[in-house]
Amino acid sequence: MSDTFFTAAPHWRWLIIFYFFVGGLAGGAYFLGAVLEWFGRPDDRPVIRTAYRVSFWGAVVSGLLLTLDLGRPLRFWHMLFQSANLPHVMFKAWSPISFGAWALLLFALCAALSALGVRAEEGRVRAPAAQLFRGGTALAKLVAAVGGLLGFFVAGYTGVLLSVTNRPSWADSPWLGAMFLASGASTAAAWLGLLGPKRGAAESSLRWLSTFDARALVVELLLLIVFVASLGTLARVWVSVWGALLLVGVVGVGIVWPLVQHARPATGAARAGLNPAVAVLIGGFLLRIVMLLASEGIELHRGVAGVVR
Repeated sequence: MSDTFFTAAPHWRWLIIFYFFVGGLAGGAYFLGAVLEWFGRPDDRPVIRTAYRVSFWGAVVSGLLLTLDLGRPLRFWHMLFQSANLPHVMFKAWSPISFGAWALLLFALCAALSALGVRAEEGRVRAPAAQLFRGGTALAKLVAAVGGLLGFFVAGYTGVLLSVTNRPSWADSPWLGAMFLASGASTAAAWLGLLGPKRGAAESSLRWLSTFDARALVVELLLLIVFVASLGTLARVWVSVWGALLLVGVVGVGIVWPLVQHARPATGAARAGLNPAVAVLIGGFLLRIVMLLASEGIELHRGVAGVVR
């Protein structure tokens, strides 16, 4: 039996769950905005602006949630700087937490610069420095390229963090990071698709988001299957209420239902039932609930009963 069943749970709760969800959505949104910044058309500007706004506020909220979850929130800066040797930075390349803290900080900086460029583009900020980050400028594209890579990392980082935490199912499979990355991409596309019509998004942009979302959902489903299969006999721990929530809530509502809706021909009539974009967001949030709380709820006797027999 895996030694992960003999370790103490980290007792992460709802603040971390929201951090995982919001951080993944923010990283995915910036990545999509960066792709359109580089390869999109002028009609895509409303979606790009929305993506940058979402990523900026997502970075702010996720950073706040992460800080509040610390036992001593006011000492968050200790993760970035050496308290006894200021201003030397605290960076441990071998530590996912240290690496992630700096990635989140730099991502938030890129998101802030891009959001500033959006305000300059809309004429809300007229400072000369802000004009350098307007959409289409060389500096805006450079920031988008760096921020897009960081957003890609942030979207999957939380899954990697779980993988290096010695707990049942987390450390027993290497696929959590990729699965959270696909989920961050799908939830970001869904959220931008929901906001798009109210932000002046062109139909071509909305179709691109819908197509991207469908492909991301397919990848997420395949990765979820690979994740469960990679656990081998340990997958028996999912024969529980958490497994039912994973199957019905994440797979059924969050992946299969939206894919069915995406596959249907577009008609003038409104689609009945749950909005597929809303379903994707629900599924993405439930994925993080299931992955965090299921592992924390596994007791030693449960592991023995479910794995050894």
